[in-house]
Amino acid sequence: MTKPRRTLLISLLVVLALGLAWLFLRTTPPAVPDAIRHGYGKALEQARNGQPGAARVLYQQLGRPDLSDSRRIRLLAELHNYPSPQALKLADAGLHHAEPEVREAAIQAVLGLVPARQRSLLIGPLLDDEVQGVRFAAVTALLGLSPDEQGLYFGPLQQVIDEYTQVLKAQPENVEAQYQLARLYLHNANLDQAQQTLEHALSLQPDNLQAVILQLEVLDRQGRSEDARQLLAKQLQAQQDSAYLQHALGMWLLHHDQSEFALLGLSRAVELEPNNADYRYDLATTLHSEEELEAAQKQLEEIVQRQPANRKARVLLIKYWKESGQLQNVQILLAQLEQQNPDDPALQQGL
Repeated sequence: MTKPRRTLLISLLVVLALGLAWLFLRTTPPAVPDAIRHGYGKALEQARNGQPGAARVLYQQLGRPDLSDSRRIRLLAELHNYPSPQALKLADAGLHHAEPEVREAAIQAVLGLVPARQRSLLIGPLLDDEVQGVRFAAVTALLGLSPDEQGLYFGPLQQVIDEYTQVLKAQPENVEAQYQLARLYLHNANLDQAQQTLEHALSLQPDNLQAVILQLEVLDRQGRSEDARQLLAKQLQAQQDSAYLQHALGMWLLHHDQSEFALLGLSRAVELEPNNADYRYDLATTLHSEEELEAAQKQLEEIVQRQPANRKARVLLIKYWKESGQLQNVQILLAQLEQQNPDDPALQQGL
């Protein structure tokens, strides 16, 4: 072999070796420290229980490139209690994940992290997702937004709603499908179609309370408040011990400016389901609106005691205590919040 050829061959081998090395380094995920690699269970426990350092370890785990999809989905479900710019970046990364189930979980995380007016900016691109189920999950997350809140995604949202409508109409004997179909009709203000769809769903499953409560909203939107009241009374007569219905009664009365009577239904719902934080939260805000400040604070205290990770209740309790001048209690809750998540926007805004 001549010297020029030998030199050329050596050069080609060097280039090939460098190319293989670059490809290897590019495809090999960065090493994950053992403490983080084995920290999933502890991170999930800390996040669910609102323990000090919860946000830090939650973010660490969600930042892992080697985390399984099922574990990522469980962690994303906790992210709403630990908002921050980093949390939003992690949720956005989930929206672009390769697995559809993770993208759907990230959609739910975004709902808990950002206000309605910002949702379409993050979730809107998924209306063009290659997976139909993800497109439909994006639709569900954006239902109820005003045209202004939908922004640039007003048209794409309507297109996917039309697609989703056709899929659901093809499942006339599926109660859940009919319920979702009624929600789509309600979003588009097709009230008569929504009412007919709900009547059909309830003919298939008369005790489907989700459909009953949605029917109340449809009747109200049609100006048939008396029919809504009678429907609710009929359901309550059949299921007096349903916390779901008692809560619905309270919220319906509240919507109709009968807050004093609403307290009865909301209180009964909490009595029937004492661990339901959403019911307690609605009771607390209603008590506060009726200037029963101490009672409202006690309901929020109960939530925080039962669910230390519940940020929404904690932040509102701080606000209520601040209003009543209980600054020592404010400092205690703020300190706990800072231990959980030092980057919480409530701390940065000087709540």
